[in-house]
Amino acid sequence: MAGGRFSPALLVLLCHVLFGSSSFQPALVLDMAKILLDNYCFPENLVGMQEAIQQAINSGEILKISDRKTLASVLTVGVQGALNDPRLTVSFEPNFVPVMPPALPSLPTEQLIRLVRNSVKLEVLENNVGYLRIDQIIGEETAARLGPLLRDNVWNKVANTSSLIFDLRYSTAGELSGVPFIISYFSDPEPLIHIDTVFDRPSNTTKELWTMSSIMGERYGKRKDLIVLTSKRTMGAAEAVAYTLKHLKRANIVGERSAGGSVKVEKIRIGDSGFYITIPVARSVNPITGQSWEVSGVSPSVNINAKEAVANAQNLLAVRSAIPRAIQSVSDIIRQYYSFTDRVPAFLQHLESTDFFSVISEEDLANKLNNELQSVSEDPRLMIKLTQDHPIIIEEDFEPENITGDPAFLRNLVDTVFKVRILTGNTGYLRFDKFGDVSVMAKLGEQIAQKIWEALKDTENLIIDLRYNTGGSSASMGILLSFLQDPSQQFHFFTIYDRIQNTTTEFNTLSGLLGPPYGSKRGVYILTSHYTASAGEEFAYLMQSLHRGTLIGEITSGTLMHSKSFQVEDTNIVITVPFINFIDNNGECWLGGGVVPDAIVLAEEAVDHAHEIIEFHKEVLSLVEGTGELLEVHYAIPEVANKLSRVLLTKWAEGSYRSVVDYESLASQLTADLQETSGDHRLHIFYCDIETESLHDMPKIPTAQEVGYIIDTLFKIEVMPGNVGYLRFDMMADIEVMRAIGPQLIKLVWSKLVNTDTMIIDMRYNTGGYSTAIPLLCTYFFDAEPLRHLYTVFDRSTTTMTEVMTLPQIQGQRYGSTKDIYILTSQMTGSAAEVFTRAMKDLNRAKVIGEPTIGGSLSSGTYQIGNSILYASIPNQVVLSAVTGKSWEVTGVTPDVEVDAEDALAVAIKIINLRAEIPAILEATGALVADNYAFENVGADVAEKLAAASGDYNLISSKVDLETKLSADLMKLSGDKCLKTTHNTPPLPPMNPSPEMFIELIKVSFHTDLFENNIGYLRFDMFGNFEEVQAIAQIIVEHVWNKVVNTDALIVDLRNNVGGATTAIAGFCSYFFDADKQVLLDKLYDRPSGTTKELWTLPELTGARYGSKKSLIILTSRATAGAAEEFVYIMKKHGRAMIVGETTNGASHPAETFRVGDSDVFLSIPTTHSDTAQGPAWEGAGVTPHIPVPADAALDTAKGILNKHFAGAKK
Repeated sequence: MAGGRFSPALLVLLCHVLFGSSSFQPALVLDMAKILLDNYCFPENLVGMQEAIQQAINSGEILKISDRKTLASVLTVGVQGALNDPRLTVSFEPNFVPVMPPALPSLPTEQLIRLVRNSVKLEVLENNVGYLRIDQIIGEETAARLGPLLRDNVWNKVANTSSLIFDLRYSTAGELSGVPFIISYFSDPEPLIHIDTVFDRPSNTTKELWTMSSIMGERYGKRKDLIVLTSKRTMGAAEAVAYTLKHLKRANIVGERSAGGSVKVEKIRIGDSGFYITIPVARSVNPITGQSWEVSGVSPSVNINAKEAVANAQNLLAVRSAIPRAIQSVSDIIRQYYSFTDRVPAFLQHLESTDFFSVISEEDLANKLNNELQSVSEDPRLMIKLTQDHPIIIEEDFEPENITGDPAFLRNLVDTVFKVRILTGNTGYLRFDKFGDVSVMAKLGEQIAQKIWEALKDTENLIIDLRYNTGGSSASMGILLSFLQDPSQQFHFFTIYDRIQNTTTEFNTLSGLLGPPYGSKRGVYILTSHYTASAGEEFAYLMQSLHRGTLIGEITSGTLMHSKSFQVEDTNIVITVPFINFIDNNGECWLGGGVVPDAIVLAEEAVDHAHEIIEFHKEVLSLVEGTGELLEVHYAIPEVANKLSRVLLTKWAEGSYRSVVDYESLASQLTADLQETSGDHRLHIFYCDIETESLHDMPKIPTAQEVGYIIDTLFKIEVMPGNVGYLRFDMMADIEVMRAIGPQLIKLVWSKLVNTDTMIIDMRYNTGGYSTAIPLLCTYFFDAEPLRHLYTVFDRSTTTMTEVMTLPQIQGQRYGSTKDIYILTSQMTGSAAEVFTRAMKDLNRAKVIGEPTIGGSLSSGTYQIGNSILYASIPNQVVLSAVTGKSWEVTGVTPDVEVDAEDALAVAIKIINLRAEIPAILEATGALVADNYAFENVGADVAEKLAAASGDYNLISSKVDLETKLSADLMKLSGDKCLKTTHNTPPLPPMNPSPEMFIELIKVSFHTDLFENNIGYLRFDMFGNFEEVQAIAQIIVEHVWNKVVNTDALIVDLRNNVGGATTAIAGFCSYFFDADKQVLLDKLYDRPSGTTKELWTLPELTGARYGSKKSLIILTSRATAGAAEEFVYIMKKHGRAMIVGETTNGASHPAETFRVGDSDVFLSIPTTHSDTAQGPAWEGAGVTPHIPVPADAALDTAKGILNKHFAGAKK
């Protein structure tokens, strides 16, 4: 499509490419430009073109081209490149004679019939597939003339086919007006569909094309399959049909990309020359895509040589005709066999609502069905795939083998199936490669007991080798699991739900076992491989789930044999459906996917690794107990430490540590258990297999030569604009180090910052260090007296509580307690840096900006667990807030202003700059209020009190905070909710609606009604400006006022009237007074000018008056505000109306907006108040009704009052 605005390249090629001896060249280019401006269908791309051309002509830069055809070619390249539209061409044809083909509607009927018969071909192919070829899309007028012929010979015949191939491969001409009929034929009558928008540039009109609610003949509808064939020759209206049907998802396109024609192209002579420009004068925009088929063509769904399109379409229709049966077949199989019966209705509903429009092959259908089912079920066992093989029914073989009762035979069978050995270290070894049927196991019970359990009863550990176990009966797993548990306790192992049998079977500990049980205390080690499958991997999974064994080897195969596969009807698609659910002891259904061992090793190395893990497991209990003992001695929270110790031992007893296979996995498991139980992420167990250095070395005191290096490394300082100090240090040094470097630190760092007005302390990269220097650092930011309590430290090792205070004496000058401090934090800010930050925040000495800190420890000890290579990092001190008395270390420090760490410095500077403006803003605010607030005495009082409250603005951190607090203070000091900060919203541009639009607006803005006893009702929710109302007064009178003016009483409903301008109040009040006497309605005092304006009724009005004699009731609510209150106040004061409802809002006359100094803060200040000579003002207090009732009851109350009045008058 054409795109992009006018390019300078066009200027160069249009204006410099002129031949220089003739005087007409500039006119040629300007004429061509005018043609483009008047006719090109993308006028928005030509903005500024004519002016640019004229400027280039005036510059005199001319490239001489003497050959006119060459010039035409050059101009073509230029205009196409500039507007990115290949349809634009310039040609030199001095002898060109335009030939206009006759319009179809003007042809005789007989000729039209021959034309249609030659351009339409209809056949019914095998399987009732319709074939319709149309080589020219006839327009609306022609179709109307030939309607019965087309209906009887084409459309009604096509309607009876089961599916249709619509061949547009040879359609190279046609009219766009015929497109809506064709699209309508393949659509339903309702709802109507917007199918295209056509813009015609010469007429500057836009026409929308929609489907038709009624057509001649029977519709094909939108449910039967439709294939549209296209070729490189398909052009124009046929492209519009194909493009629309494709994007409505009504048809699949088969063939080649179409030509990419145009809605309408014209060849226009350029002035009086022999040059012509061919130009697209109309364009199409599809409402679905926002794009068009023009230039780019229609891309097919199936890209194939046009000659092969019919055969391919027939194959595609065969595939698509199978879709409904395939969906039904899949639905039936799932309904009958799928083991999650509760999910079946959702599956079927999802399949029913799925759009299969994009399916163009059997492979697409298989993939689509599989993806849809997977997205809903998330069950990897439920699979649909395409296969050329015959489907395989996967079933379990539950039939017992033919086994005789001969003891010798039974012993030989057990010897063959089970391999039992005693390995080194008194470790038992058991291998079997299939789980037998339960009935078989029952027959072999005595032999198994003798062969296996008698032989293994005295071993210390047991290795069960499942590396070659390919499955068998899941039910028999219960027998083996029972031998591996304590017979005195009842355990639930697993549950099997069989969808086909509709049975649920629970497997628990079996009683009366033949042979001695192995019990639950000794170690069991399961060996697995990639071949371990079905019941073999289910057993491995259960041993993990029950915490009864340690898995060693390879990830199992992930092959569950609880599924059936079925061929989907009339396709090569196979669906595999699980019909059994295997549910573990936790109630979770295992969906397969392979079991991951605790120790992943090669299958052939599994036995050796099992021996290593057995040896390691002998240490685990002592390591778990040692961890608990260290916690009880050192962890800062004793009650939690005791709990942790008990939890670790309980988890060991329950088998939770059978999954650990080395020091690394044990450390990880212990850490997870400790952090989960305590909620303290600072507890860590780690392993270190090299000799550790002393973990509690005293800090080294630096030499004189090292001091300068340390200061340069640790401290970064800067005095920023505005005399703002910046101090960054990335580690908390020990107090002894600080004392040693103190003089140099004060000279090189502190002396440069102490006289700044504000300081930013950057802790974003400070990960901690020593806490001993925190009191010293804090002291610099407080006064000498009184000493401040910073925080309290509880030390678990010594069981002492120490209050940490500021220091009475320090080297150098203090920063003091009055200047602002900002501390920047990040998630890296840790331990001692967090303590410093929290202390400064708790004491309101600093504002914290940045990210929440992670929550570290003031002090953590590292302790070796026994003589092992495991170590425990345990917080041994608790920091308690001096303000709340609570510990915060685990949760960290939450900033006052939370932003990304990288933005913290910029935000701090922005806050500092804002705070620097606050004194001037407060002063300017006070002056504005004193000089302009409607009530002079109140304004002066507010200004005085606001100046005294400047210290309360120290915590402001944003313009929003400032505006919020300033508004709250102004309203509190004045008692006026209308005195507040505001936004300087620019006024809306004036509207100039037509009279018709005015009438519609008035109908929406005003509501009138007529009640019993000729009681009128008038509601409007805002007062308009007098000048605006005056201009439309006649319209308001005609469409609103005349409906109520002749009533015997009137209810004016202002319950939802929020105010507006007061300039029209006098005029509206005047309608309720008589014309023969002017009434002084109110006196308005204007504070800025110090003048009082009298508000009188008007002598002349548009329309009739209501007068002063008829009853008037005004309804009010708490929402009634501003100008509406002034009207109510006047009418009540003069006794002209009865007020019914609630006390009004207590707002003010319309406030004025003032800018506060040079800032971006604006004030809304009421500058006018009503006359207070006869009583208190309504501003701020509201107008009290004569009859107070809830707002929602006011109308009924008013009607009741008036009806009663009229009823009494009739007696």
